[in-house]
Amino acid sequence: MVNILVAEDNVNIRKLIATYLEAEGYRVLEAADGIEALDVCDRESIDLLVADIMMPGMDGYELVRSLRDSGYTLPVLMVTAKDEFDDKRQGFESGTDDYMVKPVDLDEMLLRVSALLRRARISTEKKITIGGVTADSETLTVSGSGRQVTLPLKEFMLLFKLMSYPGRIFTRQDLMEKIWGLDNDTEERTVDVHIKRLREKFEETPEFTIVTVRGLGYKLVKNV
Repeated sequence: MVNILVAEDNVNIRKLIATYLEAEGYRVLEAADGIEALDVCDRESIDLLVADIMMPGMDGYELVRSLRDSGYTLPVLMVTAKDEFDDKRQGFESGTDDYMVKPVDLDEMLLRVSALLRRARISTEKKITIGGVTADSETLTVSGSGRQVTLPLKEFMLLFKLMSYPGRIFTRQDLMEKIWGLDNDTEERTVDVHIKRLREKFEETPEFTIVTVRGLGYKLVKNV
C-alpha cells in the first residue's frame, strides 16, 4: 500500500484531503506542522507528501527544503492559498514537484497524486519488476528464476530502493537515512553488511547486479 503524508495545520482541510486519498486506497498519515511531518518521515516509509505552506513552527518551504537536504526524494505536492508567482517559484526552488492553489479541486488533486506516483515509479501494488524478478513490498518477497525469497524488512527495503532507481548511485549516508532514519545511530558499515547479504542471496540472479561505486556507495545495474 502507498503511504501518503498530509501536512496541514487546518484539521478540517487535513481530514478532508485524507478522506479523499483513503477512498482511493492510499494509506494516509497526518501531521499538523512541518516538525511533526519530519518526525513521521523518520518513523515511516513515506511515498508522497502533500504539504501546506503556511504552518506553525516549520512552514512547507522549510519542510521540503529540509527533506531534500537530507536526501529524501519522495514526490511533493504543495497545497496552499498563496497564489502569487513568487510563492510558486519559491515552492519549486525548495524542491516541490507540483503545486495546487486553494480552494483545491479534490478530484484534480487525486489525478496529480496519481501522476506524481507514476512518475516516481510507485504503484498501488507496491511491486517492482526487473526482467523476470519481482519485489513485492506487501509480502517482503522477491520472486523469479523459479524461486521465492522472503527477506528481513531492512534488507527488503534496501533492495527495493535500489530496484526503484536502477543505475542511480546511492551513498551509504543516503541509504542510512532512507532505510534506518535520520536519527538512527547505526553505523554506515551496517549498509555494507546488508549489501553483502543481498549479494549472497541474489548472486545467481541474472537480471541485476548490485555494484559498488568506489568512494561513493552502491547502485543496482540491470542486466536485461
